[in-house]
Amino acid sequence: MKQTTTLGHSTLDINRIGLGCMGMSEFYGTFDEKESIATLHKALDLGVNFFDTADMYGSGANERLLGKAFQGRWDSLVLATKFAVMRGPNGEFLGLNGKPEYIRQACEDSLQSLRVEAIDLYYMHRKDPEVEIEEIVGTMAELVQQGKVKYLGLSEVDPTTLRRAHAVHPITALQTEYSLWSREPEQELFEVCRELGITFVAYSPLGRGFLTGAIKSRADFEPGDFRLNNPRFTDEAIQQNLKFVEVVDQIAQSKGVTKAQVALAWILSQNDEITVIPGTRKIHRLAENLGALQVTLSEADLATMEAHMPSVTVGNRY
Repeated sequence: MKQTTTLGHSTLDINRIGLGCMGMSEFYGTFDEKESIATLHKALDLGVNFFDTADMYGSGANERLLGKAFQGRWDSLVLATKFAVMRGPNGEFLGLNGKPEYIRQACEDSLQSLRVEAIDLYYMHRKDPEVEIEEIVGTMAELVQQGKVKYLGLSEVDPTTLRRAHAVHPITALQTEYSLWSREPEQELFEVCRELGITFVAYSPLGRGFLTGAIKSRADFEPGDFRLNNPRFTDEAIQQNLKFVEVVDQIAQSKGVTKAQVALAWILSQNDEITVIPGTRKIHRLAENLGALQVTLSEADLATMEAHMPSVTVGNRY
């Protein structure tokens, strides 16, 4: 399996399994800064060079964590961060903002938190419905011209919006949820990304941990875990959606690999450019995820999975 790809309209080669850093600061129960920094350093040592964060993860705490962990090592990696989701002083969500002055300030704040002079890949996290995409990307393009940002990305937009954005300034990456239980991007987005030379970055490729088989009921979550409010993680949905895990487990057992490795290898087998950013705080999980690059799924394996996968996922994504 191809292990690296060139990131969209850049000259940057990235490992096709990157690292999503969100859970190191929020959302998935308890976290430990020392453990997270050790995992970040180990990721670099193991050849991971694509790291994903956002200004809203931990209300800036995640960017500051990466700024601390990667001081003196920025030349070894490609960093993506995002703007648009506003948080209040107590972490409350205040909606979306795509106004030019907000984008400029968000970029300055991220540069300061990360302690870098330029952001490799700057994403619009979600689109502000009040601002046209042309104005948003136009402002982002100014940041490129000023040398504060190298390349532009979008997250969770439809094909029409992606085309409109790309007409203003080349879009290098599109980040969208994609996994065995979230397959909507296959309908149109893959084709548009291929046509425009945009790298597709799959987030939550393990179904927020569900496809690893680690979650069998709501009792498996710590109090405060955001998945407890997610429609896919009601008791009824979990029981129905375990059918996905059964199919993955069947293939994993036949190959002597883990369910996580099969779920990631399945995504990487869709095309040679697609990239995944599974999140983890733990070194052993990081190593396990990277092992997916050594897993080859045959045409028969893929056909078996396709034939036995449930046709619908119970519960909306959010």
